[in-house]
Amino acid sequence: MARKLKLSVDHDVCVGNAMCVTIATKAFVLNDERQGTPADPDGDTEELILEAAENCPVAAISVVDADTGEQIFP
Repeated sequence: MARKLKLSVDHDVCVGNAMCVTIATKAFVLNDERQGTPADPDGDTEELILEAAENCPVAAISVVDADTGEQIFP
């Protein structure tokens, strides 16, 4: 069973290069300022979400296990 994830994007850091929405097309969307924003943490696999977070050029994405609070990324 896949674990539930909580996603967050630090909009003070995000530069809007859209790698997150390119890789995890359902988990992230762009907001009106063209910054990545969590949309549906159940929409993509954990592997795709972590790949999106790892490819953020400014490390603006955090991924946490929603049940345990364990920091998964960074």
